[in-house]
Amino acid sequence: MAHISRRQFLQTASGAAVLGTLAWPQLSVASSAKVVVVGGGSGGVITARYLKALDPALDVTLIERNAHYYTCYMSNEVIGGVRKLESIRFDYDGVRKQGLNVVIAEVTAIDADKHTVTAGDKTFAYDKLVVAPGIDFDFEAIDGYSPEVAKQLPHAWKAGEQTHILRSQLEAMDDGGTVIITPPANPFRCPPGPYERASLIAQYLKKHKPKSKVLMLDAKAKFSKQGLFEQGWTDLYGYGSANSLIEWLGQQDAAKVVAVDAASKTAITEFGDEFQGAVLNIIPPQKAGKLATQFGLADDTGWCPVNMRTFASTLQADIHVIGDACMAGSMPKSAYSANSQGKVCAAAIISALREIDLPEPSYLNTCYSFVAKDYSVSVAAVYALEKQDNGQASIVSIEGAGGLSPSDAGAAVRKQEAKNAYAWYKNITREMFG
Repeated sequence: MAHISRRQFLQTASGAAVLGTLAWPQLSVASSAKVVVVGGGSGGVITARYLKALDPALDVTLIERNAHYYTCYMSNEVIGGVRKLESIRFDYDGVRKQGLNVVIAEVTAIDADKHTVTAGDKTFAYDKLVVAPGIDFDFEAIDGYSPEVAKQLPHAWKAGEQTHILRSQLEAMDDGGTVIITPPANPFRCPPGPYERASLIAQYLKKHKPKSKVLMLDAKAKFSKQGLFEQGWTDLYGYGSANSLIEWLGQQDAAKVVAVDAASKTAITEFGDEFQGAVLNIIPPQKAGKLATQFGLADDTGWCPVNMRTFASTLQADIHVIGDACMAGSMPKSAYSANSQGKVCAAAIISALREIDLPEPSYLNTCYSFVAKDYSVSVAAVYALEKQDNGQASIVSIEGAGGLSPSDAGAAVRKQEAKNAYAWYKNITREMFG
């Protein structure tokens, strides 16, 4: 593959939609083939739309349990008071206009032998099934935490109601209180997300509650974009000083949270240290969404093994798994990863139905993180398949393609990256929802 510079990558990733980076003609299956896609998020809706775009005659049904989708990306801006919750809410009207059958209902059964999906009171037959179930939480990993307790100590790692709860708690908090955030061990959805969240909460506190602070109790020894975040925290929030608005403790500080006491708003670490806060944002360890575990798509790791060339499940025939739930080699669990996987998956399904060869895929990811409203940093990467020692092909990053924001950039560059982030959000959501 030719070298792709970071600048070229960002221009491609934030511009017109690309199919992974596959050159792919519009094809017709010329049959009554049926494809069902379960999950209307960043990966699922893209898969459905690209299937229909590649073959308008294909019968494509998208099943999603919620009438509205809230993007997790940009939800930290809601929590930090930069935007309103309604600005990250989308419906499926634009998807329907493309000619897809959109069903708003909960999936209650997947019969891999009969090739059927039951949702609500209807059963849908399929030739190929795509499952994009997102994530679920391992509540049992944190003693005292549960879905009910999450209403008091929100995770806010699925946007919507949880986003609103955390934002409301920050607004109600007295000046001088501590906001505790507990990032989980890898892998989890959106690796830079907790640190962007700390940044935007610190921005809010700096303006409205300057005696307060953010304390991060991290299960990891290091984190995504750490150097860039710490540079921004130093410039904006006094990081490392006695009056810093952000304090980060990691694995080397035995900061992994293993229990909580909701009544006293206390986080308890693995060696028994207790940290009391005014607001506790508990982000638990994660696994593949409930549908994956319910219907035999996840293995003992809690995630879904797939053929990384096609995203076909290695556990169930004629079922593909994309997005946060799948094991995708070096690709992070991010919105743009899911977007890229959805396009490759759509092409793989068309090629299988047509019984033609799938062009060699490549995969993209780009991720912007806000340190403040006009201060953003990014990471971009291109991935390809590479055969491993065990003979299996895995997705690996291509050295020299993409990269991080420059560490020596000035305010003008950080502000431009923020503008790029908003353009990226506009483009990816327009591509999803029209």
